[in-house]
Amino acid sequence: MMSFNAVEAASTVQAVALEKAFRLLNHGPTVLVTSAHHGHSNVMAAAWNMPLDFNPARVAIVIDKKTFTRDLIEASGTFAINIPCRAQADMVVRVGSSSGRELLGKSPSNKFEAFDLRTFPTTHIAAPLLAGCVAWLECRIIPEPHMQQAYDLFIAEVIAAYADNRVFSEGRWHFDGHDDLRTLHHVAGGFFFTPDTGIST
Repeated sequence: MMSFNAVEAASTVQAVALEKAFRLLNHGPTVLVTSAHHGHSNVMAAAWNMPLDFNPARVAIVIDKKTFTRDLIEASGTFAINIPCRAQADMVVRVGSSSGRELLGKSPSNKFEAFDLRTFPTTHIAAPLLAGCVAWLECRIIPEPHMQQAYDLFIAEVIAAYADNRVFSEGRWHFDGHDDLRTLHHVAGGFFFTPDTGIST
C-alpha cells in the first residue's frame, strides 16, 4: 500500500460536518469500500449505497456475502466509503472486477499493492482512505444481523466525513471547472455517467 503524503492530502481535503455528510451520497455515486482487520486490507466497488439519516448521520450499503470485504467489515465492525471521480474510472473497473481473497498469501498480497493505490490514514478506524477520490466517510456498523444475513444490507453510522474542497464545500457539490473530478455513476457493463450542470431554484 503506497502511503499518501499527509501535507498533500491536507491541501484540498477538508472535514464535512456530520449533519451534512448525507449530501456526499445523496446523488447516488458509485463508491469504493475500504476495509481492514488484523493486517489484512481490501477495497471493492459498490453501486448500491445510500444515505439513510442525517442526525445522526447514517448510511446503508449492500455488501455481498461472497466478498473478502464482507469478512473484514464483519470482523472489524468498521469500513470507509471512498467516492471516486471520473479520472479514476479505469481503476474503479479494475478494483471492482477482482477479488482481494485471491491475492492472500501472494505477492502482491492485496489490491492496494496490485493496483498501486495511494492511501492516507483514517482518523477513527483501521481502513485506509484512497487518495484521488473526492469524498470519504468513516463508518461504524450498526448491527442488524437479520438484514445483513437476509439482504446483505449493512447500516452504519458515519463517524467522520471529508471532501475535496475543489468540488464540495458549504454542504454542496460544485463540479464546474473540474470535469475530471465529477463523481461516477455506474449503469451496467462498465458504463458510467457523470453529473452534468445542476439547476438551482
